[in-house]
Amino acid sequence: MTRLETAARLALIGSIIAGVSYIASWNMELSQAASLTWKGLGVGLLAVYAGLRARDLNGWLLAAVMTLGTLGDVLLGIQFIVGAVAFLIGHGVAVVLYLRNRRQMIQKSQLALAVLLVPATVFIAFMLPADRAGAPGVAFYTLGLSLMAATAWTSRFPRFTVGIGALLFLVSDLVIFAKMGFLPDTFLTGLAVWVPYYGGQLLICVGAVGAIAHWRETAGRERVTGG
Repeated sequence: MTRLETAARLALIGSIIAGVSYIASWNMELSQAASLTWKGLGVGLLAVYAGLRARDLNGWLLAAVMTLGTLGDVLLGIQFIVGAVAFLIGHGVAVVLYLRNRRQMIQKSQLALAVLLVPATVFIAFMLPADRAGAPGVAFYTLGLSLMAATAWTSRFPRFTVGIGALLFLVSDLVIFAKMGFLPDTFLTGLAVWVPYYGGQLLICVGAVGAIAHWRETAGRERVTGG
């Protein structure tokens, strides 16, 4: 194992430790800076992991998605709208990544799920906030979020990691919007936001990094053999 591979593995391990342990910080009297730093380390170290493993445009796009997710995590605690914009840009970059890696053969049921996912999610998100003045903004953000999930599901990335991870991300944000309405802000609802969010980002990152490396190795063998 090279030093770069060792550093990447350490970044991944550090991300998991930070992402899981962040829940413990909720019961600590931390400064805003300390709390946001702890929160940002989970996906921030995934960005480092993706960057260390990047060798081509796919890899760098993935690293950009994780970096923008980190910015979103931190900025949400400072200025909610700015954080949401960072996430929205990240969803746009993710859509580019998934579209340039479209699955050649898509089953009709899988395509139907992806097509229905976008309007259904946008409608649900629009109905959730108690403050109806903010509902259009929530719907607009969710359009980008649901397009990200739909294109992930129909991409050639593995569905059991990247596809499910994108759906978990979507579920996490829907819980956030529900907390703007009928859902109380409790420890359990906090878990319902953080666990699918961080778990989803972890699945997306690890699954995509593995798939990109496999495609690169396969292409290299084909060039060598002339296949």
